[in-house]
Amino acid sequence: MGVQINSVLQTNISEASDLGLWQQIKEDWIAHGKDWTKPGFRAVAIHRFGVWRMTIKPKLLRAPFSVLYGMLYRKVRNQYGIELPYTVELGRRVVIEHQGDIVIHGCCAIGDDSIIRQGVTLGLRYLEHPLDAPKLGKRVNVGAGAKIFGNVSIGDNANIGANAVILCDVPPGATAVGIPARIIVRG
Repeated sequence: MGVQINSVLQTNISEASDLGLWQQIKEDWIAHGKDWTKPGFRAVAIHRFGVWRMTIKPKLLRAPFSVLYGMLYRKVRNQYGIELPYTVELGRRVVIEHQGDIVIHGCCAIGDDSIIRQGVTLGLRYLEHPLDAPKLGKRVNVGAGAKIFGNVSIGDNANIGANAVILCDVPPGATAVGIPARIIVRG
């Protein structure tokens, strides 16, 4: 199942990269209710800018954009509490619904049309595996305060309950709740 989800995520990311920076930002703006003042929209827009700046090949020309990205990234992280590095594989129309205490590991992948809420952590489970990070499929709904740790795959259309702690794969269409999480509904 993990291999299937990972191949779907790679397709999502390649589709997003086919769009230009402004097209992606416009989609994200619409997904966030056409409100440019929402911290989630701002975090996603800065992420998109961070990814775009890496397409500028001469490092000398990229340098001022990298400085600007660094300042904007830190402002969003420190002011809104949303840590979304440019290295995250972010699908299209991902919504960060609320601000505060959102930490997303740089090796994570988040599929199209997913929703992330306040207090969510997508991160490491073991320090000796620093690159193992969660992979979310399309239309994943992550509840407030949920924690997803390690090299786990969350299937398309899955629901992660508020404050759930996910330590294993969640199949497509399933709902996971509890600490540690258990599957309560299968799609």
